Amino acid sequence: MGERKVLNKYYPPDFDPSKLPRLRRPKNQQIKVRMMLPMSVRCGTCGNYIYKGTKFNSRKEDVIGETYLGIQIFRFYFKCTKCSAELTMKTDPQNSDYIVESGASRNYEPWRAEDEEVDKEQQKRDAEEMGDAMKSLENRTLDSKREMDIIAALDEMKSMKSRHATVSVDAMLEALQRTGAEKVKRIEEEDEAVIKSIFGKRKASEESPSNPTDILTSSSAENPKEPKKRATSKQPFKSVQIKVIKKQSQPTPAKPEEKKSDGVPNTGLSSLFQNYGSDEDED
Repeated sequence: MGERKVLNKYYPPDFDPSKLPRLRRPKNQQIKVRMMLPMSVRCGTCGNYIYKGTKFNSRKEDVIGETYLGIQIFRFYFKCTKCSAELTMKTDPQNSDYIVESGASRNYEPWRAEDEEVDKEQQKRDAEEMGDAMKSLENRTLDSKREMDIIAALDEMKSMKSRHATVSVDAMLEALQRTGAEKVKRIEEEDEAVIKSIFGKRKASEESPSNPTDILTSSSAENPKEPKKRATSKQPFKSVQIKVIKKQSQPTPAKPEEKKSDGVPNTGLSSLFQNYGSDEDED
């Protein structure tokens, strides 16, 4: 098993390659080729879409009797990935493309339509110029005019590029440095202006009176001709002097001993009765 992957085979010393039998292959024998689908197609049997780049094990053969400028045209057979229906296509060396022959239809491609329109216009122009010399002269005149317009546009672009090329790298760097320095200076000036405005506000607040009554005194000082009574009448508050006198503590008199009545204790209720009786006697 290890010998099947080696590159060098063993040949005995008496090996003669001329004695090997030659196989006679048919003239149009099909060859198995591993290839990728060059375009997107749709199967005509099941409607399955097969996209560009799908790999197939296809069979290749020569198309007998069809060549283009001596270039051989080939035909390929491959099967649908869903229903295994056989699809065929062949090469198109004239347009550097492929043509789907049977079993499928090619999907629409917008760039192919544009190329076909350009080819049709070219063929139409060639057919017109073939029998009419004046028409060919007009077409050549239009082509030369179009080329001159294109050359003029290119010259203008070149001149614009040369004008821009006169600016050297050093000059560009100097201009950038100059603008950067001006920007830094402007920022510093703005910062200084902001700082001055902040400190000016703080100084004004420090100079302003701290007490609300100072405004009244300042107004009276500014107008000395006005009488004092009017100035004092405008003051919302009056100064009041308060003296605190400490009261001397008096000695508390000793309570007389309560006399015991005849078998009746002297209570608060009896004292109330006595006071009530004394009031009636006074009346």
